[in-house]
Amino acid sequence: MISYRPLWESMEKKGISQYHLLKSGIDNRTLNSLKKNRNITLITMERLCGIIGCTPNEVVEFISPEE
Repeated sequence: MISYRPLWESMEKKGISQYHLLKSGIDNRTLNSLKKNRNITLITMERLCGIIGCTPNEVVEFISPEE
């Protein structure tokens, strides 16, 4: 399972809002996918990292399902 919790934490630390992402080319549909921990493309990941100034590890984490 994937989680974008690191993204929201990175944005908070750097003072970047969702509005800034929208103005930087991330659309509402993508923001909705991020909020619901849905898949995004690597192009979107690259764009997010460029906007925020971070690495993919600061955007997404992989969580093992509970057994």
